[in-house]
Amino acid sequence: MTIDLPGGSAGSPAFGTADLSNCEREQIHLAASIQPHGALLLLREPDLTVLQASANAAAFLGLSTPAQGQRLGAIAPDIAAAIAPLLADALDVVPAAARIPPGQVGVPLDAQIHRPAGGGLVLELERAAPDDDATQRLEPALQAILGSYALRPLCEEVCRIFRRLTGYDRVMVYRFDEDGHGEVLAEEHAAGMEPYLGNRYPASDIPAIARRLYIRSRVRVVTDIHYAPVPLEPRLSPLTGQDLDMSLCILRSTSPMHVQYVKNMGVGATLVASILVGGRLWGLISCHHQTPRRTPFAMRAVTELLAEAVGTRIAALESFVQSQAELAVRRLEQRMIEAITRDGDWRTALFDNAQTLLLPMGASGAALLFEGQIQTAGEVPGTAGLRDLGTWLDSRPRAPVIATCALSGEALHLAGLTRVASGVLAAPISTALGEYLIWFRPEQVSTVTWGGDPTKPVMVGDDPRDLSPRRSFAKWNQVVEGRAEPWSPKDLATARLIGDTVTDVVLQFRSVRMLIAEDQLAQVRRQVGLSAQPVVICDPAGNINLRNEAFDRLLPGLRGAAPRRIDHLLPYFADSAEVGRRLRDVLENRRSWRGEIRLADGQGAGQTGGRPVLVRADPVFSAPDRVLGFVFLFNDLAERKAAEAARRRFQAGIEAGSRRPAGRFDRQADLAYQAILASVVENAQLAALEIADGVDVAQMPDLLESVRASVARTATVLETLIRHASTPPPAGDG
Repeated sequence: MTIDLPGGSAGSPAFGTADLSNCEREQIHLAASIQPHGALLLLREPDLTVLQASANAAAFLGLSTPAQGQRLGAIAPDIAAAIAPLLADALDVVPAAARIPPGQVGVPLDAQIHRPAGGGLVLELERAAPDDDATQRLEPALQAILGSYALRPLCEEVCRIFRRLTGYDRVMVYRFDEDGHGEVLAEEHAAGMEPYLGNRYPASDIPAIARRLYIRSRVRVVTDIHYAPVPLEPRLSPLTGQDLDMSLCILRSTSPMHVQYVKNMGVGATLVASILVGGRLWGLISCHHQTPRRTPFAMRAVTELLAEAVGTRIAALESFVQSQAELAVRRLEQRMIEAITRDGDWRTALFDNAQTLLLPMGASGAALLFEGQIQTAGEVPGTAGLRDLGTWLDSRPRAPVIATCALSGEALHLAGLTRVASGVLAAPISTALGEYLIWFRPEQVSTVTWGGDPTKPVMVGDDPRDLSPRRSFAKWNQVVEGRAEPWSPKDLATARLIGDTVTDVVLQFRSVRMLIAEDQLAQVRRQVGLSAQPVVICDPAGNINLRNEAFDRLLPGLRGAAPRRIDHLLPYFADSAEVGRRLRDVLENRRSWRGEIRLADGQGAGQTGGRPVLVRADPVFSAPDRVLGFVFLFNDLAERKAAEAARRRFQAGIEAGSRRPAGRFDRQADLAYQAILASVVENAQLAALEIADGVDVAQMPDLLESVRASVARTATVLETLIRHASTPPPAGDG
């Protein structure tokens, strides 16, 4: 895998040659040098001949001649023997590790191997440090993460856990926003250190290419920020004729830009672990120490395992919030349906309790624009402003929701609404222009605290090494006007769900009115016909008055056919006898019907067994003993079924991926492996339950797959860690 650089390699500065005008394209994975506390060899397979080595490799291995051109088995047979059992693994995503007993070097070593893009085998060596069995402290840490039931307490607990485990002076949980800017959500630090909690940092501080590398290599360590880089010899890989891809190298040199940046913070050593949620880089666990600090392999593996668990827990918490919002929306839907029966109008239920509409969105006001009328709740713009806003919304590309937290920045002519409506979140409720449910947030004049002045990011001296991303990290405050609190992904998902629900109710309401008011038939027929919701409307005898195009798309076999009665549709359903029985019950006994059915073979994109469909049938009464007709609404369940199948695949995959062949560890190590992996699996299964209850069904398979992949990766890292921990620790630090 290579790092995809914007615009390709042309114009992308080589490692160490970037300035702030182009650092986002610096090829930091092509460092061609390492940190000096270890050594690196590029080996040709299968004979393990050394093709490329760090300049210190010969001295590190106690050789009198350069390692290049020699076989590893000849110059370091103990190392070759230790890594031989690992060579059958893929090694292109997660490096493998081995403990090397004291040999010709005289001290035990830790080795990591992986296969880089371009071929070959990268071997990285570090002197092993005596450390306690970190796995003993892993289980309590996992349980503490699993026991956190809100995001901020979770982040605070993570800072405490990481500082206690790693011993670093400062630990921060750093979250990225949608624009790449970062914020310190939680922090633990030694006494006397300046707090960074709440500080924000511009996206340029961690360029996009660095964020992509954090996805590939989950833990990054700088042992001594004042180190002198050790070059690779030769500079270019003999296998490719290009710089070695060092994306997965733990010893890889750090960009001089980043080194200077960290020096300006007064930091002597760093450890950064990635937090991934749903396959995206959600944030970082950033550890700083004021003096140089080594972090041995075992501790790095523990931090990676815990960071994976944190990402899984965050996915669960986010999905739980969405599932609670969905429950509130379903209750609102029920109240609107009851209001149609009771009052003949669904809008009374929507506005009879303003907080029901405002609280789920954190909104200060809401407005409904429907059929030329306006209803409001809370603090909203005046009528003229609302109509202007509706016109502006009509001019925007059609979307399930339209959102902005800075209305005046997108529509200057609406700047007069800023005080009460800087934030606008609108959901169309029909295919007609000007019909929206809109939520508002007021202008929130705020002071944003930045870690240094983001408007003065660069100072350049005569020496390129004097290039400084930010000379001072003193807090810099910026007053922000014309903006509201941004709408979160949860807000957008909830608004879409409410909008879809209101759209369904509007469709049903208009269907009822079509049966009641003949003079409005043409208009309502058009609205219903254009709806994306499949619908069939029948008279009291079951004759079809209307079926819309969405229903015809659901049943491709209907093209050119003209069924006159609802029961003429029975051949298009798999269990036509059962569907016929339910239809007769609806038509003859005037009963509602909610149920799942399947289209017959050949319907619904040719799926085997037919596409699953949810049907909702309701009689429409003008009086208790007189029915005007029936409304049949259909919902395609293919996505939901695909999500359920993904859930089953997830369970099977997580069980299969968490098993390892017997006999790879001794009994004590195997018990430790099983205990820790059980906690990892428990965390993942809880996350899967929350994800399965989430709002966005279409994203569920990908989210479940990301959790399964996280467990598989965790199992691989854990196996490496247990194997490493099972090797007797060295007698001294060496």
